[in-house]
Amino acid sequence: MQTLLAGVLAVFGFAPFGMFPLSVLALLVLFRVWLRSGSAAQAARAGFTFGMGLFSFGVGWVYVALHDYGYMHPLLAIAATLLFAALVSTPLALAGYLMMRVRTSANVRLLLLMPALLVSAEWLRGLMFTGFPWLASGYSQVPDSPLAGYAPLLGVYGVSLAVAVSAAVLLFVSQVRWSTSGKIALGSLCALWLSGWALQHVAWTQPYGDPLKVSLLQGNIPQEEKFSQEMLVGSLETYRRLAQGSDARLIVMPETAFPMLRHNVPPYYQEILREHMRQNGGDILIGVFEKEGGRYFNSVYSLGSAESQHYRKDHLVPFGEFIPMRGALGWFINEVLQIPMGDLASGGDAQVPLAVAGQRVAVNICYEDAFGEEIIRQLPQATLLVNVTNDAWYGESNAAVQHNQMSQMRALETGRMMLRATNTGVTSIIGTDGRVLGQLPQHEEGVLTAEVRGYEGSTPYVRWGNVAVLTLLALMLGAAGKFSRR
Repeated sequence: MQTLLAGVLAVFGFAPFGMFPLSVLALLVLFRVWLRSGSAAQAARAGFTFGMGLFSFGVGWVYVALHDYGYMHPLLAIAATLLFAALVSTPLALAGYLMMRVRTSANVRLLLLMPALLVSAEWLRGLMFTGFPWLASGYSQVPDSPLAGYAPLLGVYGVSLAVAVSAAVLLFVSQVRWSTSGKIALGSLCALWLSGWALQHVAWTQPYGDPLKVSLLQGNIPQEEKFSQEMLVGSLETYRRLAQGSDARLIVMPETAFPMLRHNVPPYYQEILREHMRQNGGDILIGVFEKEGGRYFNSVYSLGSAESQHYRKDHLVPFGEFIPMRGALGWFINEVLQIPMGDLASGGDAQVPLAVAGQRVAVNICYEDAFGEEIIRQLPQATLLVNVTNDAWYGESNAAVQHNQMSQMRALETGRMMLRATNTGVTSIIGTDGRVLGQLPQHEEGVLTAEVRGYEGSTPYVRWGNVAVLTLLALMLGAAGKFSRR
């Protein structure tokens, strides 16, 4: 029960609550239970129940998508949500199990094994079944915690490691009191946090080009109407009106703002948008589906002064956008569930930034911005990051604000501004320090207009990716192994 409640407590460290010290406290409770575990099975259960508290409470919005928009029976939707929470909790159970399998001292287990295994579990969760890195503890520190300063060096998992080490050191100090080792540990913890604060004041990248006026469109099209043929004309009219009301040089529409194939968008309508953007001296980015050679893509394409270009989503959602194990499950998805546009193709990982409005824009679609190691593929060439999203699937839950916090981490990691255009929110402009500079109210139609800057140069994370933090984890695990042999 302690670890279940600690998992729930950890959720309050993330957006919209933003009480980042609670993430450290929650891990301290987990580590305390792990330290007192009498067997590997007991430690595995503790890790699993912590995950169940974290994910059942933190990503309970999965229920909204399944029940409200997937029309699943309430009991079945609850069961599916809990099953999902259980699935993504298994890496934490594995971490607890492995921690007890290493025969070493309690201090080595606490200060080396536990932080390294916990962050390794988060990294593994970011890979499982194409990855679900949601609520990695590092996200809770953005943007206000001093530990966020480690993001440009080591990425989100490096920040997670700083959180986990902080929890371990605090627990260690509480046990040894004011002994010499306790004082050294407390001094090291202060140095960790002060260094993070100092790193927040380092300018890793430099402005590129002139200030750029941008407009981000939030059409607020209800999810139940978005793919309705009867409402299509109204959606097109909404986005035409919002776009023509802006004189920005770069205008961005949300993911699948046009819920149709690109070649079906009326030519006269596209010409209206193209001409408007030429008058503005820039370009508009439009979310739409594309078809090529019998394959369908979730795409963004540009119209305006520059030659038309496109970006096609690479990291697809299993079952929502593509069919895993097509031979066994394809008939079920296509014939029984009949998910619209549920069998898309990947655009590939070798795509380049779009040269529009005098900048080089790295576009990412929906939850692609949850994967920092994928965002940096277009860097350092890209000068701006743009995320287009439709989080209307999750109603008025915390999903959208949690998603926005992940974009804040991407801005910090890359030293680039992030522009987020969403259907119902959170539509925002995020600075290179990870702070939100402008934001529209959720679930309202609107246009967010501001001046932004492109940036050039590379943060250490852009150069190293996750290699640096994985190396640190390997060194910690190796050191724990060495102590165990002694």
